[in-house]
Amino acid sequence: MENFIFISPDFPKNYDKFCERLKSVGFNVLAIGSSPYDQISQKLRDSVSEYYYCPHLDDYESVYRAVAFLIFKYGKIKYLESNNEHWLESDASLRRDFNIEGLSPSELIEIKHKSKMKDYYRLAGVKCASFALVKVQADFDDFLEDYGYPLFIKPDVGVGAKDSYKINNDEEKKTFFQSKKDFTYIVEPFIEGTIVSFDATIDLNGDIVFATSHVFPVANNEIALGSSDDYYYSTPTVDKDLFALGERVAKAFAIKGRNIHLEFFKLTKDTTFAKKGEYIGLEVNMRSPGAYIPDMISQASGVDYYDIYARMMKGLKVDLAANTQQNYALQVSRRKEEINNYLYSDEEIKAMYQNNITDTGTYPEILAAGMGDFYYVGLFPELNAALDFKNDVLKRKI
Repeated sequence: MENFIFISPDFPKNYDKFCERLKSVGFNVLAIGSSPYDQISQKLRDSVSEYYYCPHLDDYESVYRAVAFLIFKYGKIKYLESNNEHWLESDASLRRDFNIEGLSPSELIEIKHKSKMKDYYRLAGVKCASFALVKVQADFDDFLEDYGYPLFIKPDVGVGAKDSYKINNDEEKKTFFQSKKDFTYIVEPFIEGTIVSFDATIDLNGDIVFATSHVFPVANNEIALGSSDDYYYSTPTVDKDLFALGERVAKAFAIKGRNIHLEFFKLTKDTTFAKKGEYIGLEVNMRSPGAYIPDMISQASGVDYYDIYARMMKGLKVDLAANTQQNYALQVSRRKEEINNYLYSDEEIKAMYQNNITDTGTYPEILAAGMGDFYYVGLFPELNAALDFKNDVLKRKI
């Protein structure tokens, strides 16, 4: 039986389903997580042959020793994955150090650096914004001279909206450079558009076996700054133009045996390099979409996202012929500092949408900063109904 090490199956809370499905298709699942054994789910306990408690997953030597122990006890490891952006580099280093197949550290350079992604977008025939790397203010000023305000600046290596800023004028530029972190940023013209993702499972031969899409109407940096409420939704189908672009990007990166989350801007205004309504490349993420989105995919598309991944990794056929479900799964979240200003209470929202809500809860602190505090997920046959749900959750008192 092939051994599969899964890193951090205890966070997010839904990732124990990956282990459950991997076991069901015939893998011997071994897990390394940061939660004590008595705090993990019964589902996870039942899915793994061994759970190795490693309280400091960010300490590479500790995780290295955990993997070495599991190899000593169970033998050769076929795969090692976390499906989590935060651990991609650690995963790759462990594969290299223990001769496990999969993405290597050298391959991650093109995946982690936003500037290097641009070369692969161009190889795939995908339009993308002009950019410059910024280490000192002179780099920024040179780009500003060519493109003018507004500009958008973010870390060249990073995920989400952390340390990302729209800069509209000289005063905001001055504020940024007075407090900027000591690493390389990438600056681009500010793009007016909506983030749309292409989420796919790529098999061991490099072919797409499943794909879906998400729409993120609210800019990540606005959510992180607390200026906007977060919501996004899973779509039941993928726009054909988006599918073609996503497939070409996957081929350009030569992706095999992975879930991917590719982000594009769908322009709402013409630019010098693309027209309104066109897609341009934004970011490449070689892992599953974050947080609880895998559950939303399963609900909206009428599939088992975790089972698709497990079957793909085992080299088994993924049959989606019976998939006839067409729904929108929408996530919307509230902020704790605004909790007394919402028109409807938590109990009222749950009563109003008792036939639609599939999940509610409080985001862990590490996710709340970029996503809000209290979340609701609802399933609807039509987008307008989903948006009505979002509006009711966020409606304020007059």
